[in-house]
Amino acid sequence: MTASAPAAPHKGSGWLIFAGVILFVAGALNVVDGVAAATDSKFYGRHVQYIFGDLHSWGWVHLVIGALLICVVFGIWAGAGWARWVGIALAAINMVTRLLFLPAYPLLSLALFAIDVLVIYGLAVYGGTRAEARASRPRR
Repeated sequence: MTASAPAAPHKGSGWLIFAGVILFVAGALNVVDGVAAATDSKFYGRHVQYIFGDLHSWGWVHLVIGALLICVVFGIWAGAGWARWVGIALAAINMVTRLLFLPAYPLLSLALFAIDVLVIYGLAVYGGTRAEARASRPRR
């Protein structure tokens, strides 16, 4: 019996780990934001004008997006091809909702917007390399 050498990490594996961790954190923050907004927390400023909807509506939107972000992270870490595209789509949707939620909590919204840009880059550039490497590997 021969011991096989451990597989070398593929190029961009750090970006995929980063994207997964950041999507998980963004999802958790979205869930917290959503619960706080939907339950009339004193966390957000009052008498804020939104482009459309109210604080309760945006709370539910962020709660749902946060739960979906957390779920897709496990697919990204597993190397599923669908998770790459769903992660990119959810990060893009999160970017738009963060800009629309800007009046409620501007600094957090802008920070999460910027982080979503990095996540989209990581998933778009390096998201498919693990699946491609696995497909091109010779079978034993």
